[in-house]
Amino acid sequence: MEVVLADALLARCGDPCALLRAVCAPLCAERAEALRLLLQRLAAAEPPPGEAEALRRAAWELALERCRPLLCGGEAAAGCGERLRVARAARGALRHCVQLCGAPLAERLACDALPELAGGGGAGAEAAVEALVAAAPRLEEPALVARCVAAALALVREEGEGEAIAALVAGRLLPALGSNGAALRYVWEGLLGAGGTPRAGRALLALSALADALLPRGGPGPGLDARLCPQFWRVVQEGLTERDGLCRKRARYLLKRALDLSGGQCGGEGYSSLFWWSAGENEKLLQFWETYILVMETLEGNQIHVIKPVLPKLNSLFEHAVSGEEGWLFHPSWHMCIYKRMFESENKTLTKEGILHFLELYETKHLPNSLGFSEFVIGPLMDALSESSLYSRTPGQLMGACPPLGMRLQKFLATYMMLLPEEQKGSFLLRFIQKMTSRHWCAVPILFLSMALAYIPECKIMGTEGLHALRDVLQCTMITHQILLRGAAQCYLLQTAMHLTDVERVSLPEVSSFLLSLRPEESLRRDTMLWMEVRTEAGFMIIRCFLIPIQMRVLLLLISYLNRENCFMPDWFEAKLVATMILLAADVEQMRNKHSGKSNIEWIELEAFLNPLLDVLMKLGSNAYIPTLKTDKSLQLLLKLLQTRSLKCSNTQDDGVLCFIWKSLMTPVESILEFVLRRLTTNELSTVGDLDRCDLYLALIPEIVNLCLQVSWKKVPYIKSFILSLTNASIRNLQERNCKEEPKLQGQIKKVASMASLTAVCELMDQKPEAHLDSLPSVDALKRFISFSQFNDVLKKPSYIGEESSCSFVLIFSLCEETTSQGWGKIVARYVRDQWICLRFVLSSFPTLAQEYEETSEMSLYTVERSRKILQSALEALTILPSDQVLPVFDCMKVLVPKLLDSSEPLCIEAFDLGWKIISSLSNTQLIFWSNLKAFVQFIFDTEVLAVAASAKGQAYTKIKEIIFKLIDMSTTKTGVFNVVLSHCCRSWIFPTVDERSALTNAFVNAGNYCELITEACVFGTVFRKDQRLIQDVHAFIENLGEKCAANLVTESTHRDDHYVRICAIKFLCLLDGSNTLHKTFMEDIFIKLLDKDEEVSRSRTRYYANSLQHRIKNRVWQTLLILLPKLDQNFLQGILDKVFQAGFSNNQASVKYFIEWIVIMSLHRYPQFLNKFWDCFCYGEEKLKTSICTFLSVLSHFDIILQNTSEKKPALKKALIVVLQWCFNHNFSVRLYALIALKKIWGMCRMLHVEEFEALTPVIESSLQQVENMHGTGNARRNWQRIQDHFFFATFHPLKDYSLETIFYILPRLSELAEDEWISLSKFDRFTDIPLPPAFQWYHSQTELRDLKPSDWSQQDMAETDSQTEWTDVQKKIIPWKNSTPSLDLEMVAQDRAAKLGKSNSRLIVVASLIDKPTNLGGLCRTSEIFGASALVVGSLHYIQDKQFQHLSVSAEQWLPLVEVKPSQLVDYLQQKKTEGYTIIGVEQTAKSFDLTEYCFPEKSLLLLGNEHEGIPANLIHHLDVCVEIPQQGIIRSLNVHVSGALLIWEYTRQQVIKQDTNSG
Repeated sequence: MEVVLADALLARCGDPCALLRAVCAPLCAERAEALRLLLQRLAAAEPPPGEAEALRRAAWELALERCRPLLCGGEAAAGCGERLRVARAARGALRHCVQLCGAPLAERLACDALPELAGGGGAGAEAAVEALVAAAPRLEEPALVARCVAAALALVREEGEGEAIAALVAGRLLPALGSNGAALRYVWEGLLGAGGTPRAGRALLALSALADALLPRGGPGPGLDARLCPQFWRVVQEGLTERDGLCRKRARYLLKRALDLSGGQCGGEGYSSLFWWSAGENEKLLQFWETYILVMETLEGNQIHVIKPVLPKLNSLFEHAVSGEEGWLFHPSWHMCIYKRMFESENKTLTKEGILHFLELYETKHLPNSLGFSEFVIGPLMDALSESSLYSRTPGQLMGACPPLGMRLQKFLATYMMLLPEEQKGSFLLRFIQKMTSRHWCAVPILFLSMALAYIPECKIMGTEGLHALRDVLQCTMITHQILLRGAAQCYLLQTAMHLTDVERVSLPEVSSFLLSLRPEESLRRDTMLWMEVRTEAGFMIIRCFLIPIQMRVLLLLISYLNRENCFMPDWFEAKLVATMILLAADVEQMRNKHSGKSNIEWIELEAFLNPLLDVLMKLGSNAYIPTLKTDKSLQLLLKLLQTRSLKCSNTQDDGVLCFIWKSLMTPVESILEFVLRRLTTNELSTVGDLDRCDLYLALIPEIVNLCLQVSWKKVPYIKSFILSLTNASIRNLQERNCKEEPKLQGQIKKVASMASLTAVCELMDQKPEAHLDSLPSVDALKRFISFSQFNDVLKKPSYIGEESSCSFVLIFSLCEETTSQGWGKIVARYVRDQWICLRFVLSSFPTLAQEYEETSEMSLYTVERSRKILQSALEALTILPSDQVLPVFDCMKVLVPKLLDSSEPLCIEAFDLGWKIISSLSNTQLIFWSNLKAFVQFIFDTEVLAVAASAKGQAYTKIKEIIFKLIDMSTTKTGVFNVVLSHCCRSWIFPTVDERSALTNAFVNAGNYCELITEACVFGTVFRKDQRLIQDVHAFIENLGEKCAANLVTESTHRDDHYVRICAIKFLCLLDGSNTLHKTFMEDIFIKLLDKDEEVSRSRTRYYANSLQHRIKNRVWQTLLILLPKLDQNFLQGILDKVFQAGFSNNQASVKYFIEWIVIMSLHRYPQFLNKFWDCFCYGEEKLKTSICTFLSVLSHFDIILQNTSEKKPALKKALIVVLQWCFNHNFSVRLYALIALKKIWGMCRMLHVEEFEALTPVIESSLQQVENMHGTGNARRNWQRIQDHFFFATFHPLKDYSLETIFYILPRLSELAEDEWISLSKFDRFTDIPLPPAFQWYHSQTELRDLKPSDWSQQDMAETDSQTEWTDVQKKIIPWKNSTPSLDLEMVAQDRAAKLGKSNSRLIVVASLIDKPTNLGGLCRTSEIFGASALVVGSLHYIQDKQFQHLSVSAEQWLPLVEVKPSQLVDYLQQKKTEGYTIIGVEQTAKSFDLTEYCFPEKSLLLLGNEHEGIPANLIHHLDVCVEIPQQGIIRSLNVHVSGALLIWEYTRQQVIKQDTNSG
């Protein structure tokens, strides 16, 4: 209508120039749009010859004086929307002015705009871009064209804040320049030429906008053809893997355009190019690329259920791409784009599928080698493999199985290494290992990558660099706190080194250094198969391939170590290295002797290279002039050799190497002890640095005592003499009083060393009672000295009087502090700690002291006042000592608190609180937390502490219970805390030690007083997070490897798994004796509390679903009740059986239902007199029984077990038959099935007993059973009847024979499909040895074939049959909207005619649905658009109106709504036309800069562009959008139906306009 009016106005006006000037003054939005329309009609028409020049002058004037300033919005109204309308109208008007004036005006506009464009961003730059867009098609001067292109490309390449202007240039200016034949080549060379390509996103935006010029639909012409440019394809490939979805869409668009254009041969040189085409192989090429695009488009869905059907098509891609004779027909980088896209997906399931598919494909297809593959493996693949969650088990795998990714990695890496050319293997492996060190890897990925490396077939390709890289990976493994995972990774990395290291390229020090990186307590210990593999010739070829024998090398290493001069205290690393190599050399020698057939092994060579060490040690006692460093090194090496013995080895006595070394080391014992005594008791230790030497000497003492006790008792007298002298001298040193005001450094160091010596003596007497050191006279002096000492005695930091001495002291002290690990604060803390260690020894041995000094009351530490003062000192010590030094204080408090609870309860409670404060503050400190927790638990939960607190029932009792629940709460976030508490309590309650003899009678009473601990333990366990379950699964996998992984033998189990809490509680309950009154009362109390717990969970409003925490708690409750049931007597059961029945009335999950039924069956079996109570359960109304009747009918299916212990079976059978029959005719099908299965069992018993009273019922029962057995057809009824008969609970399960720990905690949870982390295997019961079950424990293993069943054997789920063939019909194919293009039409006429026919007033919303091809969606949109008053609905074809599906959804809306036909190929022109009319083009699309629908304000003139159902909005249209709007989502599925999306936006537009109208009218 507007066009008709404009033409009429021009026809009536004699002077168009005057008309144009009249419209311009004043210029508002409506006048600007009218001006644009008039200029459009004038440019489209041929002006009369006399008016052409005047019209050009008028257009020139309008362009420069009106339109150009309006691009910046200078003359527009104040409103933002008004300015936008004016600016858009000015753009269109300027373009038409250029059409009228030609090249001169275009050049003038370009010259004016270029300086503004160079000035940067802002409104001026945007206006300059729009001016150049209008001028570009008419530019002719080559130099000016080149300048415009250069300026545009400079902005596109510019990084920084000019993102908006760069996008504007790439999306509007470059395409405009591309429409100019002279400028197109400049643009092309600038984008993809030698000058460098812009960022992928901008390059793709520009290329997609230039697609019509670079990839013309009519076929390649004489101009440019993008397909011939390799850089073009690199940009496309980069775009396909970009993280931005819009970039990926543009890349796919360009690829599709290139494919549509391809018809003849093009591309680079033969098959090596990124893209090629041949008319002879047209069909094959089309099939490959169609499959490729399908896969890439499907990946955009990001939903695994949509993508999985397409994954098999990846195999066909490789079949098309690889030729046996010619290798790769398609460049492998295209396939890598697919996998990289999958690897970088935010959907981890898709990432995992992609990795598994890639690994399997390469393993099975044996693809030709490509350099790009190695780069891809090192890069994107390893980046993806760093994600821990990918290593989870598949749903069908059992706990402890290797995850699929772990197995595939092993096979892939082995296969890939075999296929690589020999010259590439070493470099690839080195980069692979270095990649493992280049980022922070978690424990799980590094474990499975190490395992994959270890499984590479033996090939000697790794040198020094590789060994160093492996050592760096070892350092990465130390980060994790998972000791077993850490140890297993070390084992596999060592195997990798042995299999892959080329011995000719490494040296012995490098090998030694690598071995030393392994921790003996985690991986490489001498009694493991791994050590044997290291020492064997086949497993450790490195050693025997050196030109010099290893014994000679070790001897040289030892001599060099002892004679090398260092500064200050020598490095422990060297001592450890030499000791390890000595043992390794000795083992190699022993192995060789055995292989050579020598029966009597002579240790001549071993003795030879021990001699340098023994020579130094023998001279220690007599030669005072041996250099200190040499003595330190020899003693360090001696300590490391002796500590090898203290490791947890299985057969030390049978170890010939160790026995020889120990015997050799016995010789210098006297000399060593004499040297140590002299150094510790005289003034030879005088500096802070000497304290490290003191630690070395004191560490040697227990090792030497061990050596003497196990090798030769002849040295024990000398040991006693040494201890006597050391104790007396240390006491004398500590008793010396300093007369001077300021203490000297030497004196203070001597006191620290003396206190440390007394501490070592006390610990030695505690740990080695077999040496009888407590009989020494010095022990009494020691106890007397400690008893009268002042606790928490702090050493004052020494200083000197005098300027010169002060300076020297500061220098010496600072120098020593730099070279020692101990500052003065640490020294003082150590001194205080040592005092408490000595006091702990005195307190623990005090009964002897009390008897000996009974007459001297002031010497008794057991007096209340003395104990109170010591406890106060202990609290003070807790506040001043570092957290890692408080263990002896806790031990002392454990002795003191029971004696003070009655008289000084507040002080004891303060001790509890302070102890808890320390523990809670350490919860994130892994290294010292567990030792402190153990000491705290032993203190708080000491048998006597608990007994005294419970007897008084005071504040201490309440405080202990409060701490119990705090610890349980901590355990939910820090796994293993509850384990420590419960294990200690259960052992002390049921197996009290001799130390607890004063509380023997109270030991089990504590269990009753603190029964909450056991109750909570029975139901303990959280629903683990995925990462926690993953760690558990990997732990189980490593444990299942057994001896194959040395870490299983070396690492000590900490039992921190949550399962061990319940295992400990269950084992504790299994050991209870029903005949013991205390035990009986305790079990009854626990039984009642657990029933209450079940009732509490049932009543809670928390959602109760399968495998929820509520389900698991109820399951654990009934498992525990089943364990307790056989130990309960009749009287107690009679009182609580009603509560059991009430639990059966609840709506329970399957596993809980089975346990309740089992308990009822066993209760009735033991006491048939309870049957009357059971029959009462069937007397309730149907409303109460509707969810529980199946439970009680299931009990009757085991009626033969129930009646085993009764002689009068017939009355019970009669009652059962009457009860069951009434439920056989219930309207509920499931109830009928359960009733029939019970009827079949009971009727079979009646037949066996020949019960004559039921003859009248025989025909009814027989016909009912026969009818159900012979049901016709294969429907659900027949299948379900067969399944319920095959159900394990009715077909296999035996309530008596299957009563075992295995059935209750593993088999039944597994068969009832409970989550796997609820299955507790017998192996875990075996591994938990803290609470041992008696060997004759009868309820351990199940006695039937129940354990062999699988859940699938009885699963009642109907599984639909699926076709194994995956066809194209499984995949939603995408349409290509630019196909089937038609010539341009006058798009406005149809809308005008329909609007005139309908006579409706149009609103300002246009809905464009030309890309939608489903009639149902179009019909729905038509209906929605009509209801909310859209001005028009644009469709791709008006033929859709005749479709029945369209009409069914539109319900005649098409008769009341203007419909416009715009084909997809015409959309670009249509959108440009509407944009010049002032419409804002709004796309429904998710992009990086899209607006949230709830936050976007719709302009009045809005055009809503809806995308295709599958592809969305094509890439060539996106840069024409003014704004993208996305609908906020909360769920998992990414996309809405296009009709729904459109309806939401139409309503939001309508809502906003209604509000505006209400506001204006108000």
